[in-house]
Amino acid sequence: METRKVQVTGGSTYTVSIPKTWATDNDVEAGTEIEFHPDGDSLFLTPRSDSERTRGTLDIADLTGQALRRAVTTMYVSGFDVIELEAAEITTEQRSTIRDAVQSLVGLEVLEETRDRVVVQDLLDSSELSIHNAVTRMRLISLSMLDDAITALAERDHDLARDVIGRDDDLDRLWLVVSRIFRATLRTPKAAEELGLPREECFDYHSSARQLERIGDHATKIAHLTLNIDEPLPDEVVEAVSDLHGDAADVIDTAMDALFDDDTDAATRRANEARTSVRAIDERVRSIDELLRDLDPTRAQLLGLVVDSVLRSADYGGNIAETALQKAAPTP
Repeated sequence: METRKVQVTGGSTYTVSIPKTWATDNDVEAGTEIEFHPDGDSLFLTPRSDSERTRGTLDIADLTGQALRRAVTTMYVSGFDVIELEAAEITTEQRSTIRDAVQSLVGLEVLEETRDRVVVQDLLDSSELSIHNAVTRMRLISLSMLDDAITALAERDHDLARDVIGRDDDLDRLWLVVSRIFRATLRTPKAAEELGLPREECFDYHSSARQLERIGDHATKIAHLTLNIDEPLPDEVVEAVSDLHGDAADVIDTAMDALFDDDTDAATRRANEARTSVRAIDERVRSIDELLRDLDPTRAQLLGLVVDSVLRSADYGGNIAETALQKAAPTP
């Protein structure tokens, strides 16, 4: 850390020098324009850039399959607007993997393809993205997935179960969008300004979005388990699991309401209500375990996994409630 004394010039202008090492590392010299970004009691400064698009290059010669897909996804989440993928010769298999990865990411398009190069670009205007809207959409999708997964289980509706599984891709796409936006706010104060949200609040949304993505994963797990059920389930078990789901969904909904509530007192009340409900759900699970003991071991194990997924979904709702409490707490 270096310190500088503030000087007054001309009687009314405050000036402060910047460290030479930082200036050299960031190509700052006489005449360079600097942007100032107020953030509470802090002031961030950054060299003004003529280009609004960040470019990244990746050598994919040794990457195939999931490794290549993850590499493209990582560069997207990291915030690159233009991604240049290069190799001495890009194979047909690699091109197919790149196209699949691009289709799974919001806003990306392949702009250029040659023998040794594929250029991918994000066509969305980052300033038009809303982390609040993305998380709101994730809330709707994850809760509907969980609800339909339980319905598919109760009715042994394999078509509905497959539909739930398919919707997980939509949830994952939104999760990656939220991650991209959040990382942008960490990288540059300008991104937070464009969102109109403090970076702490962006962190709260990102953290909660992760919980919603996990809820979607458990809804998908329940749907996969449902595909293995051909015989009717006992009515009392179906009713108990449905009631458990209703309680879990209420926890998630209440926690999300608390997260979005600008009234700190109301947000705190709702968040504590959600946390209390999670403890009550733990008690309900014990009674369901008693019902499962009367079933044959295979069905009991399968339904035990379903109950565990519903319980974990409620726990994720409790995590969102914890985040909502932190968001509502006074800032130092």
